[in-house]
Amino acid sequence: MFKYKSGDEVIITAGRDKGKKGKIEKVYKKEDKVVISGVNIYKRHRKVTRTQPAGIYEIARPLPVANIAIICPKCGKPTRVGFTMEGKIKVRICKKCQGRLTQPKEQK
Repeated sequence: MFKYKSGDEVIITAGRDKGKKGKIEKVYKKEDKVVISGVNIYKRHRKVTRTQPAGIYEIARPLPVANIAIICPKCGKPTRVGFTMEGKIKVRICKKCQGRLTQPKEQK
């Protein structure tokens, strides 16, 4: 199980966007990177193609997971992610308040 999932609320802890908050859009597990909406925006100059016109487009580039901290929905503070077993189900927990970060999915 990976510590971060799409839809998690996070805060940026390092880099030019330090202090900004956003939701995770996409997770790249093999690269240990995440794409966060509205953060790490770059401009890309594109030529005309059959499907899109030419122009300057803004894209969100991935950030390393070392530069983010998840915000606990229970206590509202930036925290690290821990794991615990509830029966046979592995659950992500907040290291500060020991609250659940998400509801576990039922295993078959």
